[in-house]
Amino acid sequence: MKAMIFAAGLGTRLRPITDTLPKALLPIAGKTLLEWQIDTLRQAGISDIVINVHHLADQIRRFLIDHENFGCNILISDETAQLLETGGGLRRAAALLGYREPILAMNVDILSTINLHRLIAAHRLDTMATLVVSRRDTQRYLLFDEHNNLCGWNNIATGELRPADRAGQLSDRLSDGTLRRLAFSGMHIISPELFQLMQTWPERFPIIDFYLTICRQYEIKAYIPQNYRMMDIGKIEHLREAEAFAQTL
Repeated sequence: MKAMIFAAGLGTRLRPITDTLPKALLPIAGKTLLEWQIDTLRQAGISDIVINVHHLADQIRRFLIDHENFGCNILISDETAQLLETGGGLRRAAALLGYREPILAMNVDILSTINLHRLIAAHRLDTMATLVVSRRDTQRYLLFDEHNNLCGWNNIATGELRPADRAGQLSDRLSDGTLRRLAFSGMHIISPELFQLMQTWPERFPIIDFYLTICRQYEIKAYIPQNYRMMDIGKIEHLREAEAFAQTL
């Protein structure tokens, strides 16, 4: 299996640090966020990795060169001309990732206790994607049915339900308990067949929008890890907590 690390983000919520340092190189408990993800992949036996870059991309390239790619086969998907978001970024990297086997995709700014061996074993080859989700508190949730199939999305702060043309049905199913809200972790395994389905999409798009469009025709499954803890290193006020969390991993 190959992997993709999304490291192209601007890290705007981490300014002013990210004005001069890409989020991927933010140090947490003695290692950069990028190192944390690479180490997690290596421990699962994954050494073929694609990393997308945009903001301060040369710093990331130099960091990898200086560390000899941490003993991995790392390829760079260059988005310096335009930031493509997660869906567009995946499609841009398709030729580097290949079309023959499932791909593990992960955000660079997530620390977690995920057991990748169990996640990989849980992914079925006849499933278009397996999304790591949890019951943590947030404002935006994915909606899954009793068979762990993705059905929609809900912003509990605004009440918005997507897809919009099914909002009434989704609301009824939330009320009767046939749908449950689960928070996306920023990690998923995708089938390479998804790349063909992406061909008609614009150059730049979020992967969640794509999943919500195709989930009526294709299985997008939830994977809920046992004893799972995670932290999104998204805001500057979270850095002290992130240091403590990382030391428990």
